Amino acid sequence: MRDREGEASGRRARGELESGVLAALWAADSALTARQVLDRLPGDLAYTTVLTILSRLYDKGMLVRHRAGRGYAYAPVRDEASHTAEQMHALLEHGSDREAVLSRFVSELSREDEELLHRLLARSDAGRDDANGSTAEGP
Repeated sequence: MRDREGEASGRRARGELESGVLAALWAADSALTARQVLDRLPGDLAYTTVLTILSRLYDKGMLVRHRAGRGYAYAPVRDEASHTAEQMHALLEHGSDREAVLSRFVSELSREDEELLHRLLARSDAGRDDANGSTAEGP
């Protein structure tokens, strides 16, 4: 039986499984085997399901792998912050009205996140000025 999103009832979507596998790898101090990833995931997933997700993530260029016994140990290519930033950029590029998307995003930030964004933008501006040989007051 299928629900509205087309996923089988009681089953997780592939994107959800990929996110869980990536989260387990990001939390690890070193590369993990499929068995180690499986042990870190909630629920009762099959070992072959984890192998499939790891293979798909590797094929997408999101993981590197090296031999570990008869199998492989996997590690993410990018850290979580870089991955999330890349996703945000991709979503922004697909929108037809960039200003509206950014405006909506900013308007829905918490006060703390808005203040953080202001600090980050100020730091970014200062870095650009330094790189261009000018100051915040002008050239």
